[in-house]
Amino acid sequence: MRLTTKGRFAVTAMIDLGLRQHNGPVTLAGISQRQRISLSYLEQLFGKLRRHQLVESTRGPGGGYTLGRPAKDVTVADIIFAVDEPLDATQCGGKENCLDDQRCMTHDLWSNLNARMVEYLDSVNLAELVEQQKQRMAEAGRTAVPTVLHDNRGRQRTAIDQKNESVLT
Repeated sequence: MRLTTKGRFAVTAMIDLGLRQHNGPVTLAGISQRQRISLSYLEQLFGKLRRHQLVESTRGPGGGYTLGRPAKDVTVADIIFAVDEPLDATQCGGKENCLDDQRCMTHDLWSNLNARMVEYLDSVNLAELVEQQKQRMAEAGRTAVPTVLHDNRGRQRTAIDQKNESVLT
């Protein structure tokens, strides 16, 4: 049993979104570039996240995604289940037909592990993960969140101060 890239990428993308949404909607292209996740894969994930009302989309110039509810109200379990990530340590998928259509001797062990995993993932919220990432970035000498600026043609640019080096993208 392991968490697949679907769940990992969804959580990573949501942390990225939580870090940057205060400047307005965040583009999937930006998340894709920063996190090195395929844009088409992000589009699939965000479609599922949107259907579960974890994110909201804004169309048009300056559009992108924002959180659908406060980060403190979004748990890791919400994100993982929204993208259809199976979290099951049993061989039988919980059907109790592990061994010749009978319940195996370790079924309760794996079922309890499932419950503990869900309990833990439900206890961690997105706001905590965003704050942890901000602290790591500050410790590394980078600003936690880039500042959105606009050039003289109205195009959006992002200023990033990394170890006192100003970068305009």
